[in-house]
Amino acid sequence: MRIVLDAMGSDNYPDPEVQAAVEAGGRFGDQILLVGHEEQIKPRLEALGGSDKVKLIHAPEVLEMGDKPARSARGKALNSMAVGMDLLKTGQGDAFVTAGNTGGAMANGLFRLGRIRGVKRPALTVMLPVSGGFCAILDIGANTECKPEYLRQFAVMGSIYAEKVLGVESPRVGLLSNGEEAGKGNDLVKATYPIMEAADFNFIGNVEGKEVFGGEVDVVVTDGFTGNVLVKASEAVAKLLIETLRTELTRGAVTSLGALLAKPAFGRVKKLMDPGEVGAAPLLGINGLIFVGHGRSDARALVSAIRGARRAVEADLLNALRDSIQEQLKKSKETEQA
Repeated sequence: MRIVLDAMGSDNYPDPEVQAAVEAGGRFGDQILLVGHEEQIKPRLEALGGSDKVKLIHAPEVLEMGDKPARSARGKALNSMAVGMDLLKTGQGDAFVTAGNTGGAMANGLFRLGRIRGVKRPALTVMLPVSGGFCAILDIGANTECKPEYLRQFAVMGSIYAEKVLGVESPRVGLLSNGEEAGKGNDLVKATYPIMEAADFNFIGNVEGKEVFGGEVDVVVTDGFTGNVLVKASEAVAKLLIETLRTELTRGAVTSLGALLAKPAFGRVKKLMDPGEVGAAPLLGINGLIFVGHGRSDARALVSAIRGARRAVEADLLNALRDSIQEQLKKSKETEQA
């Protein structure tokens, strides 16, 4: 397995990426193709003792967070994302991981790899910790404006991801809304509901936040604007709760003793809520396996991202998505003809 890692993606590049490449190469035994500016990367790689599992691929240009995605993808043709994705296109890599600009990843993915045939819009997917496990939510930022057909395809791709990578049999798919009833929601939700209901995945209807965090749904579908707000708000609330508990439990001698006894449990909760444990979100719908992490990703988060990319490769996720989209298109055409 050959995982391509963008060495120039994170806010503190390339140090977290170089450290992650060395660690992941040793932990997983796979070849890590580290793509970025050779003059910046090579000394850091040598300082860590190097690794026979890490191969350095030179890319002289960098996509910065402030760059306009589409313009930079064209104007900086040798940026680290473009060079890395070309490795997937030519069959030299199996999956691409970056902590860079999400828009840049989308633009370069479309220019270099294109969409899976039949896909209207790619969707960024994240695993949110909920009661009893995790829930896949898409889109979380790739498409702020959506049409009902986009959401139906998000549901197909999310369902395949949950089944193949997470091992969920017949994933329960819900449409995020402000009420459970079929008539609730904005115009987009109301228009999407009937076409979701007619599809052949396991659609359970509209879901609210209580169903999502209660673990009653495996895949939640929404537009990128709403999904992004939901995920970021959830992360902020989780951080607030952990910080508040820490403050209150260390306020006095008695509570401090209780906190000491409960430390292992709090450690497990903190780990569950930590976005770094998942590492990166798959950009589903691009004709290649692309995983996008947060700009603040450290080496640990990037190793987690590489682990997630490996699971997708092992599950043959890309071919499963291609087959499923084609099957959906075939059924839609048959329905129209009938």
